[in-house]
Amino acid sequence: MTKNAGDKKRGLTTRKTLSNAIDKELHENLDKLAKETRIPKSKLLDEAIELLLIKHGKM
Repeated sequence: MTKNAGDKKRGLTTRKTLSNAIDKELHENLDKLAKETRIPKSKLLDEAIELLLIKHGKM
């Protein structure tokens, strides 16, 4: 199975899976934000990563 096989198996064509560990408090706050705004965590993470890349001049 190739690296992308799992993504294809899950039906992900425009997204890439990512596994990582984050600070517990950040996770709790992300959960709360997602519930309050009804925005999926994946979309919130997209926004956060985009802002980080802009900040560092990589986008």
